[in-house]
Amino acid sequence: MRLTPNSAKSRRLLQGAVLAVVPLLALGARAAVPGIGGPTGAVTFNLTAGATHITQPNGQSVYAFGYGCGNTSSNTFLPAGIPGSCSVAQLPGPTLIVHEGDTVTVVLTNNLPGAVGSTSILFPGFQVTTNGTGATGLLTQEAPNAATCTTTPATCNTVTYTFIARSPGTHSYYSGTQGDLQIEMGLFGAVVVLPSSPASCPQPNLTAEAASGETDFRLAQAAYDNNVYTCYDREYLFQFSEMDQGIHYQVEAQVNADLAAKAKGGAGCSSAGGCLNVVTDPYQPNYFMINGRSMPDDMDPNYAPQYPSQPYNGNPHMHPGELTLLRIIGQGRYQHPFHEHANHVRVLARDANLLLSPTGLPAGPLLFTTTTTPGMTIDGIFQYTAKGLNWDIYGHDTAGAANVYNNPGDNRYTSYNGKPVVCVPDANGYYTSDPAAPNYYEWCGDHNKALEKHPTGQVAAGGPMTLPDPNILTNGAWYSGSAYFGPDALARAVGGSPLPPFGTVANSPGAEAGYAYMWHSHNEREITTDDIFPGGMMMMMLVDPRVFAINEAN
Repeated sequence: MRLTPNSAKSRRLLQGAVLAVVPLLALGARAAVPGIGGPTGAVTFNLTAGATHITQPNGQSVYAFGYGCGNTSSNTFLPAGIPGSCSVAQLPGPTLIVHEGDTVTVVLTNNLPGAVGSTSILFPGFQVTTNGTGATGLLTQEAPNAATCTTTPATCNTVTYTFIARSPGTHSYYSGTQGDLQIEMGLFGAVVVLPSSPASCPQPNLTAEAASGETDFRLAQAAYDNNVYTCYDREYLFQFSEMDQGIHYQVEAQVNADLAAKAKGGAGCSSAGGCLNVVTDPYQPNYFMINGRSMPDDMDPNYAPQYPSQPYNGNPHMHPGELTLLRIIGQGRYQHPFHEHANHVRVLARDANLLLSPTGLPAGPLLFTTTTTPGMTIDGIFQYTAKGLNWDIYGHDTAGAANVYNNPGDNRYTSYNGKPVVCVPDANGYYTSDPAAPNYYEWCGDHNKALEKHPTGQVAAGGPMTLPDPNILTNGAWYSGSAYFGPDALARAVGGSPLPPFGTVANSPGAEAGYAYMWHSHNEREITTDDIFPGGMMMMMLVDPRVFAINEAN
């Protein structure tokens, strides 16, 4: 079922979506690693620090800070083909995409309210220099607030940072000024450094994507230099953070009081350190976010207009067999044990440091949950194969009674037209003979193993599962109508009661029929929004057969 996640109806239905893995007509939003870049060799980013409001699924508008874009004339939105936008304050800040060896210049302008005082940026993992502008801070050079400037604000409230992007991989950036407050308020973002000498990667999955009419939205072939084990087919960035709304209330109230005093002719705050007196402990977060959004908002498209200060989503989408690079950052105070259903994640690197054995093989663990420590980054590979489910996810008809695609003139796959579907295993047990085949990367050990003929009631045919009753809203309304992949999924298993219930499908089952696996925090409180379940750090990972073309351009 396709739902509009921002609608009241979808929120009611989401309250009952508690299955760990649900065959589902995939939602329409896509994800990649959107951000801004510039010319290879030397790139400049003009960032602003300012105040904004972000929205939560419970209807709350929360006062926050964010890094945003100043003059972007020298920057381009990446990946190519994905149109983007950048406000003057967004959460998280713009993802900065550069190449290994680039000289990176970041010019920060402090547009925060006067009561906040100075601000700055730290770039952990890089050797940073400043050009002498700004003011000396505790950890780094800071951009003074315009309210404290004695010269023209255009020159006073800026600071320039320069570093060479020597380390490929995923990095973070965040405020180095009063971190317990400014990072909490939203001053953080990501830096992605692309390798200068990526490995020469095998391309079978990309060949399969091209055969389906898909566009390659990767930023590079591999995540690291000269290492074939870091090759990937798709990539996604997840930044985990949390918010204590009580802190944000305090900041907004004090900022507004200062502005009101100035409006009445008073001096207002003129201290370089700001005039906020905010209690940040004990810390009691009630919002838990991925890329600045809570579920279900994180499944809406990147750059969705209803979230002007929250441009990035979290909605991974893939085909079986694809190597999916996960770039993960802990941006808040808490550890977040994020669980990716359907397979473990092979960790490639922590804090952009490859984990290798003495012989150069991957030495990172296979993780059930990718737990992020505050400030830490993880690069890992996830792969969905459906191996060992013990039933045929494509629902092949061993009798070959019908043309699977209802198109007698389509002779591209003659073995699919009215005949049993072929699955000849390669050395690893998968069907990889024809990357354009609809069942490319099928696990042949489960080929032609029946699920069951009819979808409801007890499993009569020896299959491994009982399918949901369509009359139960929380199951039936989310159910695709079949446990099988592909555009013929509904035709494969339809009982006396149609699945899903009449009128609840907004998109054609013939266009998309895949699975949705819930990816979520394994800390139960973190999958709530202000104590309401479901919400928070949760999303749906979408898996579709090869016959469905995934479009990540939104």
